[in-house]
Order: sequence, then structure tokens, then C-alpha cells
Amino acid sequence: MIAGRIEGSGVPRIYAGLEIELDDGWKTYWRNPGSSGVPPRIELEGSENLAKAELLFPAPLRFKDRDGDTIGYKTSVVLPVALTAKDPSKPIVLKVAAEFGICREVCIPVQPALSLIVPPDMPPESIDSRLASALSRVPLVDASGPNAPRLSRVTTRLAGDKPEVVIEAVFPGDADRGDVFLEAPDGIWIPLPQAAGQGEGTARRFVVDLTDGADLSDLKGRSIRATLVGSAGQSELRFDLVDAN
Repeated sequence: MIAGRIEGSGVPRIYAGLEIELDDGWKTYWRNPGSSGVPPRIELEGSENLAKAELLFPAPLRFKDRDGDTIGYKTSVVLPVALTAKDPSKPIVLKVAAEFGICREVCIPVQPALSLIVPPDMPPESIDSRLASALSRVPLVDASGPNAPRLSRVTTRLAGDKPEVVIEAVFPGDADRGDVFLEAPDGIWIPLPQAAGQGEGTARRFVVDLTDGADLSDLKGRSIRATLVGSAGQSELRFDLVDAN
């Protein structure tokens, strides 16, 4: 594990990072693994001087294989953990029980036990470049900068024999590399969007087939989290799954 401190809006933030290194051909998973896989989890029981910890996820990639589409990372990834000390004048002693899956042709569960002492007197901007890079790729909620992808239109059709969601999204940079991932609350299954050509203007269109294992009675009216990943930036937005009619 690695750690560092950066300034955010004048307030120093402390981060640790769980680094996962993978051999060629191997992958690990995002918080929503897709059609299969094990999402990363951490337990911090026994840590000292820790008031709060939040596991963050850099923008992932989509992988297509014989078992369907999965979402995650290859080569290596650092998963940042935002830390808040009970007493900022004292060190945080992290005791981490991690769980994640790595996969090539079959998936292998990995459960390392890690520890790290995070001193209180780290100078500002004293952050490992790997952790800084990972933080720069964590999608920002409702991001509005020039490189932030955005939703231009969401159309839902929940009635009839072909319920679906049509998403149009704008991706600054190379639009063809843009992708969209969806998550429903409470672990409710929602299928992955599939690229479906050009939308209006410069938007890229994706279609979510809600006949593909989705339970409409559970999904109707829910707030859906959309993670948009582009070549120039990434963002996180929400929309409600309500019928357009």
C-alpha cells in the first residue's frame, strides 16, 4: 500500500492506495464487475485513529469475452482510499483485509492482509505519482469541465415487449473510445449499455436492453448511476428510470 496528502479546496486530504499489479492477460474488477467477477472490498477493522474511509475507483475498461461483458482493469491499478483521522495530530494505523478477484481464464480470489502507518505530518502534495494518477481518473460527480463527458439525452421505454433505455452521451476527445456503465441501487441488476452508433450531433448512442435479465418492477422509478468514461476525462451522473410516455 502507498499513501500521500494533497490539498483540495484549501483542505488537506489524506489518501492510501491499494496497488494491484497484474501479469499480461490478467484483469481485476471494478465496483460493478459486469456479467461476472468479484468486486474489490476492504475491511478496516482494527485500524487506529480512523474516523472514516472511502474506497474510490478510477475509471474502468470494458472487456468482452465468452462469458459476456465485464468491467475492470488490466496491467495494474491503484484503488485510492480517502481517509479521515479521528485526531489529525496523530498517525493513522491502517489494518486492511482486502478481497478482490483476478482473472485470466478462471477467476482466483485474492485476500491479502496489509498494514500501513500514515503519519500526520506529511507535507502537502507529498503523494506517490501512482496514487496521484489514480485519483485523477476517479470520475467526478456532476463534473462540468471542458473534458468531462456528459449525458445529452436519456429516453426510457418501459412498456411493451421491448423495454429499453437509449442513452446519448457526448465525449470530448476521441468519442469512439467513450463508454457508459450503469448501476442501480441496492444491488439490483441492470444490463450494460451497448454501443449503437451515432446519436444527435456529436453524441454517441448506447442502448440498454431491459429484457436481458432485468426486473422492471424493481428498476422502475430508481435513480440510476451512470459512469461515463472518455479519452479526455470521466464523470458520474444520475438519471431516474421512468417511462418516457
